[in-house]
Amino acid sequence: MKSRLTLVLLLAALSAPASAEDLMQVYREAQQNDPSLAAARASWMATQERAPQARSALLPNVAAGGTAYLNDGRTEFSGGNVPVTANGYSNAGLSISASQPLYRKQNQLAYDQAKRIVEQADFSLAVAQQELILRVAVAYFDVLLAEVNIELATAQKAAVSEQLAQAKRNFEVGVATITDTNEAQARYDTIVAQEIVANNELDNRRTVLRTIIGRMPGPLKKLGPAFEPELPSPNVLESWLDRALAENLNVRIAGYNVDVATLEIERARAGHLPTVDLIAGAGVTWGTGSLASDFNYNQRNAQIGLALNVPLYQGGFVESRVREALALQESARQSLEVARRNALSNTQIGFTGVNSSAATVGALKQALRSAETALASNRLGQEVGVRTNLDVLNVTQAVFQTRRDLAQAYFNYLISVLRLKAAAGTLSEADLDDINRRLGG
Repeated sequence: MKSRLTLVLLLAALSAPASAEDLMQVYREAQQNDPSLAAARASWMATQERAPQARSALLPNVAAGGTAYLNDGRTEFSGGNVPVTANGYSNAGLSISASQPLYRKQNQLAYDQAKRIVEQADFSLAVAQQELILRVAVAYFDVLLAEVNIELATAQKAAVSEQLAQAKRNFEVGVATITDTNEAQARYDTIVAQEIVANNELDNRRTVLRTIIGRMPGPLKKLGPAFEPELPSPNVLESWLDRALAENLNVRIAGYNVDVATLEIERARAGHLPTVDLIAGAGVTWGTGSLASDFNYNQRNAQIGLALNVPLYQGGFVESRVREALALQESARQSLEVARRNALSNTQIGFTGVNSSAATVGALKQALRSAETALASNRLGQEVGVRTNLDVLNVTQAVFQTRRDLAQAYFNYLISVLRLKAAAGTLSEADLDDINRRLGG
């Protein structure tokens, strides 16, 4: 009964006041303030413009222009009695021209590429969002673990301090040697040092979380006493591996890169193809004369037709572009294979991590119960003289080390769950919210 109570108290020690920030609150704030996600959003918005830019090369191009001049003309002849001629005049003109591509294979392929790149950007943004979920969760639980280490160090210091006081009393009355006192003092001094390290670690972990949300976090909501790890669903590795190959975001991004590279080959080869454009133009000019005349005039003109351009020889440029595109396509294919292998590896690691962490939690619960029982037995043995103060100190240290390991196992389990879903490409805010609900004690 005492061991079960210890487990409940360990988890209850991880609970915080109702006013503490929970995991989803921190995540929502990170969504607003994390610069990495903000940069990914800006990149996504910029990429959306690739499609309309490429599409513009398939649409009409219209331009207008105008000119206006004031002229002062003078002609002088040398010799004789030829008079000097002089006149001032003005002229102006307006023009408009338009062209509509009728057949430009390269432009159509560029538009197809742009559409694929825009689709790919959605997955790139999703990767940034998944990475934020993981970074927030890791930073959040790192803070909680650092707080647990401080709490356990404080509790262990109190327990060892009691043993130290008892050793001193026993030495004073002559029922123990100075060795017991020295051993207890050494153990106490070690724990004081560990407590200092734990406090420094907490400051560091809180600083990491601050870099994500833009401010120093307040009290955080922690594990509730009813929390129990769950195994993956389905708990079949092959199912998760298949899902990773189909849905892993980095695999899908790499797949888009292959598509774009394949279209680039077609685009390069299209450099040999002719182009056909529909062209039209109209203009009007008017004026009050010219250098040789002072008659007013007004002239209009318009034309419409087709422009055909047939590439004959470009110095080997097209052939070189095709070879380059083929090499880049092979690079994209190999990158896709790397992404697939990484997805499989990360999924297997995540799957194993969830099962291993869940099993570790169960084993450490039992180990803590056994350690608590051993501590009670050693304390009783010390009272009757069959156990020394050092025996009690050693078992006390084992109890608190097991508590630390159990807290670490809980957090390892939670992060493993998120990493498994990220590797499978299914990690979302709903998964974080699910963990958040399970945390609240």
